[in-house]
Parts: sequence; C-alpha cells; structure tokens
Amino acid sequence: MIETNFWLFLAAACLIAAVPGPGIFYVAARTLSEGRASGFASTAGTALGGLVHVVAGSFGISAIILASAELFAVVKFIGALYLVWLGIKTFRSAGRALSRESAPVGDRRAFRDGVLVEALNPKTAAFFLAFIPQFLDLAGSSPTLQFIVLGAISVILNTLADVVVVLMATATRTQLIGRPHLMRRLTQGSGVFIAGLGLSLALARRPVQG
Repeated sequence: MIETNFWLFLAAACLIAAVPGPGIFYVAARTLSEGRASGFASTAGTALGGLVHVVAGSFGISAIILASAELFAVVKFIGALYLVWLGIKTFRSAGRALSRESAPVGDRRAFRDGVLVEALNPKTAAFFLAFIPQFLDLAGSSPTLQFIVLGAISVILNTLADVVVVLMATATRTQLIGRPHLMRRLTQGSGVFIAGLGLSLALARRPVQG
C-alpha cells in the first residue's frame, strides 16, 4: 500500500469516526437506558457487526447486495424492523426498577443486538465500499487484504469513539439514577430514539450504482 494513501486514509477515518452517526446514537441510547456494561457490550457488538461488513465487502458480497434492489430492500427492512422492535422493548422496560448496571444476561443480549443492528445495516456496507477503495493500491499485492486492513482500522476508530460516548452517557445516567421519574423518561426517550433509527433505515434508498 502506498504510504501517502495510508496517511490520507487515517486522517479521513479519524474525522469520520468523530462525526456522530447512527452507531454512536444507538450506543448512547442503550447506555442511557441500561447502563455502562450494556453500552460497552453494544459497542463490542457493533464493532463485530462492522467487521462483518469489512469481510463481506472484501469478497464482494456487499457489492452484490447493493447491486440488487431486492436484496438491499430485504436486508434494510429486516434491520429496520429489528431496531424498531428494540426501541419498543426499551420504551416498555422504562417502568422497571432501575439499577446502575444491567444484569450479565442483559449484557449478552446487548452484544447480540449490537452485532445484528450493525450487520443488518446495508448503509454500512455502502460506506465501506465507497470509502475504502479510494485508498487502495490496486497495483500492489492483495487489494483484498488491503481492504480488510483498512476496514479493520476504520472499525477500531469508530469503536474508540463509541467508548468515549459510553463513558459520557454513563456519567449522565449516574447523575439521574437517583431521580426515578427523570430516569424513566430518559429510558423512554432512548426507546423512541432507537425506534426512530429503525424508521430512518427503512426510508434509506439504495445507493445509485455508477
């Protein structure tokens, strides 16, 4: 890989990771509603889901999905329905007794949810396919390996940004934990926001193929 390409990629990837996106908002909502452990579990899940897109993109699977209107719609609506279901579930859980941390089984569920939410988002696949190829050295050895390495670096940077968001959301939640009424409203708001992310995904259009 050309060294100039790598440093340009790293600068761009850092800027993109710092810009709030659906993944950051999702992790923040889960942290506010369920606690720090759930937030970190969600972050680990979305990271693994992102790596799924990296590997799929490197072998052309994502390109096939994006090229097919039917496949894109199927993946999109499954992901959207899953987010809406999570949002409704979070909203309905607002009346339960609140604790500082979620139970371990809840953390495992948060990890699973994070993987599915990210892996079922075709917009993430579109991002990797549009962003990473600009920095590949196609004349060099193994463009597929280059794609995987750059994709993994992008996922790591996004995950670091998510970790910062989890810590900030945890601090906010700690301040409100002793105020049940506000905490309940915050949890309900998180549920509405997660469901809103699902509706936003449902309205997403398939990228125009050049």
